[in-house]
Amino acid sequence: MATDHPILDEQTLTYLEEHIPLLAQAAVTQAYWATLARGYSVLERTEEGLIETFPNGTSQFIKPLERQLHVPKGTKRIIR
Repeated sequence: MATDHPILDEQTLTYLEEHIPLLAQAAVTQAYWATLARGYSVLERTEEGLIETFPNGTSQFIKPLERQLHVPKGTKRIIR
């Protein structure tokens, strides 16, 4: 099966993978603004808790949330 796409070497793949967090953050930001632009509200987790932001720029506190669990990179967790 022929492909029109070049085969990427290891160095190229590594370079692209290093930018996944940046690309993910850009996608989240774009989705945030697109949602507000469509007239919907957005729920966000902040240090204060769960906040709902409305298209007119106002926000409403929904509820406090438990502290986030920090799991160091590479840690394995067993779910029972």
